Amino acid sequence: MNNSKNERFKRIASGRTNKILDQIRLLGNCSNKNNYSYTEEEVKKIFAAIEQELKTAKARFNNSKEKGKFELWHLKKQLMQ
Repeated sequence: MNNSKNERFKRIASGRTNKILDQIRLLGNCSNKNNYSYTEEEVKKIFAAIEQELKTAKARFNNSKEKGKFELWHLKKQLMQ
């Protein structure tokens, strides 16, 4: 791999990862019941959206030709890890 491409990847990916982590921490601040009111359903929707987007992003890094396919045994294997 071209070293300059890898250096650029490291620089950009590190910055974007840190921004995402900061935003997740800020989202966690919304859990303070003294300041906010929310239902369990609202929380489930938030985390379902985050988990789906994370799954999509992870799949983009996967070179497998089986992207998007679901098999129950894959789920069981992932849960055991």
